[in-house]
Amino acid sequence: MYELKDRDKIIVFTGPDGSGRKSVAEAVGQTFGMEKVISYVTRLPRPGEVNGQDYHFITHEDYLEMERQGEFLESVKIAGNLYGIRSLDIEDNLHLKGCVYLILNHEGADILKQVYGDKVIRLFIYADRRTLEERQHNLGLDKDVIRRHLSHFDIDMGYRSSCEHAFENYDLAQTTYEITNTLETYLQRELVDKD
Repeated sequence: MYELKDRDKIIVFTGPDGSGRKSVAEAVGQTFGMEKVISYVTRLPRPGEVNGQDYHFITHEDYLEMERQGEFLESVKIAGNLYGIRSLDIEDNLHLKGCVYLILNHEGADILKQVYGDKVIRLFIYADRRTLEERQHNLGLDKDVIRRHLSHFDIDMGYRSSCEHAFENYDLAQTTYEITNTLETYLQRELVDKD
């Protein structure tokens, strides 16, 4: 098992569905050259999602077998689908890069915080309910899916105070800039401003 080093960091992007946490996470991850740890899920891909890039889309049976083998650090059931993170994926990437990022709901973010403690920095990404609804509609999500996502908006927003940092996301470039500056203090890498 990999022993975490002092400088190892696990950055978790969380927040309500439609907040733009994926877009923000990928922009910030690219800026810092961080590896993304990809969750496993038993649901079908949504419009625009790519297997191995957004999630590892696997069968229910394969997921349960991996769970029986004790591979998942975190496993949750949401709307009848199973979502899990393998500790091996986190630790292998930390060993290679020293810093990883994940995009998780608040349950997953909590589990990682409990397991890895101060190595985990939770970044809460959010916008108002109407904006989230519009974004999900523009992604082509089914009305029932959007309604289900928005049904737990208040619970998701309640997690904001538990996170180390929170960022309103109405402008991707601005949000990415703010998060990059915030993470500099944790990652202690001197990025050169190319302007």
